[in-house]
Parts: sequence; C-alpha cells; structure tokens
Amino acid sequence: MVSTQQAVHIPVDTITLEGELVIPAGAQGVVAFAHGSGSSRHSPRNTFVARILQHAGLGTLLFDLLTRDDMQEARFDIDLLTSRLAAATHWLLQQPQTSMLGIGYFGASTGAAAALQAAAVLGGDIGAIVSRGGRPDLARSALAQVYVPTLLIVGGEDHGVIDLNRQAYALLGGEKQLAIIPGATHLFEEPRALQAVARLAVQWFTQHLHEKPPKSAR
Repeated sequence: MVSTQQAVHIPVDTITLEGELVIPAGAQGVVAFAHGSGSSRHSPRNTFVARILQHAGLGTLLFDLLTRDDMQEARFDIDLLTSRLAAATHWLLQQPQTSMLGIGYFGASTGAAAALQAAAVLGGDIGAIVSRGGRPDLARSALAQVYVPTLLIVGGEDHGVIDLNRQAYALLGGEKQLAIIPGATHLFEEPRALQAVARLAVQWFTQHLHEKPPKSAR
C-alpha cells in the first residue's frame, strides 16, 4: 500500500509542535495520537500501533503534545494537553490531504484524558476514540459530554487503572466499550499484548471512521 509520509510543523499560539503525518492511499480516516506524560511522538508503543493502523488503511499523526521547555512543568496539565490536541485537530481539518477524512484519537495514559476532553468540545469533528492504558478519570467532568464512540483498553494486571476505567466508562455519554487484555500490565509489554491493542484499535477505527462527503452534499 503506497503512503505519503511527511514531517509536519503544527503552529499553536507562539510555539510549533513537531510531528509525522502518514496517509495511506485511499485512507478512510486519520488517527491523531495523544501520548502520555513523559513520552513523545517517538513512543515505541504508539509507533507500533501506528504502523498497524497504516497497514489497515488509516492515516496517522504522531506529534509532540509538549515542547522540551514545558515537558517537566506541564506533563500533567490536562487542560494544556487538551488545547494542544484540539489545535492539532483544527490543523488536520485545514490540510488538503486530511480535511475530508474522519478523525480519530488514540490516547495513552494522560493523553487519553486530553483526547476525551477535546472530543467533548469538538463533538462532531471527532469520529472515534481509543484509550490504551489511559486515565479517563482525569477528564471526569467532561465524560458525560463525550458522545464520540469510545473504546477503553486496559491490561488485565493493571488493577488500579482497571477500576478507574470502569468508573469513567459508567460516565461516558455515547457508544462505548471496555476491553481488558488478560495478563497485560500498564505498558502492555507482555508477548502479543500490544498486538491485541492494535487489533482492537483497527476494528474500532475502521468501524467508526469514514470519509466526509463533499460540502456540497452535506
């Protein structure tokens, strides 16, 4: 499958967020990755999932939510992460190669909270969300306003986070699913655990992300 791949520079206020955009030929959607605290666009787990999504015909945007300067002080600032993700989403909506694609979020750890908060604000611009080992509880006040189809994936041995995801699941306002990967811990480092995450993500995004009709047909 032929893909276009490019380094991108996303302007947000007075800074620029660096990233990589990959769009397979005939893509039906594009997934923006919201990484967890202390991570970056180079996260090996997210890049692994991104490659699986690309092979399934989905575009991916891996980008840094934080700059080096604010990595330490802002890594747990969910509102800041949310605003950065929303800005990247608006950027995707303005690019010729992605403006007609359905947009999804893949969030990990604190990035999952940012994805949910952004979806609560952006609403119809977001087609689906997948959370991997996420902290959706950190977006508690926004969960009832999230009507985007949301899949929460948690490791079966990530006991505290399972409870937090179950609590958040009960509060989500739209279509939702909670998937627990048996034997997996928080980082899904066990054999085949991350493959299971990627498989579930592909199913969820291909089910819910679709190309947008031309404006004249809307």
